[in-house]
Amino acid sequence: MTQMQGHIIEAFNFRHATKRFDATKQISSDEFNTILEAGRLSPSSLGLEPWRFVVVQNKTLREKLKAISWGAQGQLDTASHFVVILARKNVTSKSPFVQHLLRDIKQYSEESIPATEEKFDNFQTGFHINDNERTLLDWARKQTYIALGNMMTSAALLNIDSCPIEGFDLDAVNQLLIDEGIMDGEHFAPSVMVAFGYRETEPKAKIRQPQSDVVKWFE
Repeated sequence: MTQMQGHIIEAFNFRHATKRFDATKQISSDEFNTILEAGRLSPSSLGLEPWRFVVVQNKTLREKLKAISWGAQGQLDTASHFVVILARKNVTSKSPFVQHLLRDIKQYSEESIPATEEKFDNFQTGFHINDNERTLLDWARKQTYIALGNMMTSAALLNIDSCPIEGFDLDAVNQLLIDEGIMDGEHFAPSVMVAFGYRETEPKAKIRQPQSDVVKWFE
């Protein structure tokens, strides 16, 4: 095993779902920006990036989230940084967001856009992604988990702890973010939360199924 391979495996063994952090320790701005960049640079189907990262540092807002997030009680009180990852709604080839990506961000030529739109439509139809608004949102939420995993792995490589959180009242969090003016409910919906910081206590040793039970080779 090379030094780099060992470093990667070490990071995965280091990472665990941290329930409480050491509230006296803060992640540096530089290191947290690296974690955010890992999310921003993550892959997504067709490169559509259907996500937004909301960093919640305001204590009052954290308290409001805590009241409706049973799985984040310890993390909201102690995390250095707390992120709500949003999924973008109704991402289709003709949506204003995708048109903005194609023309303003990726700067596709006008001649190539129709073929690109057709490719998007064929992909979404083939996977039943654009059957309705719910299937479109479910697809976008799946994409956010790619960014989530990359952010947590990057944190572990920096010896920073994290915890992914699905334990919250989805409807209540959705309404709170709208009421607080944080999220445009027409275009976004909550997907998952993640807390970052430094562990308060050492966790138990990681236990996983053996590789032989989860990997099957066919040669």
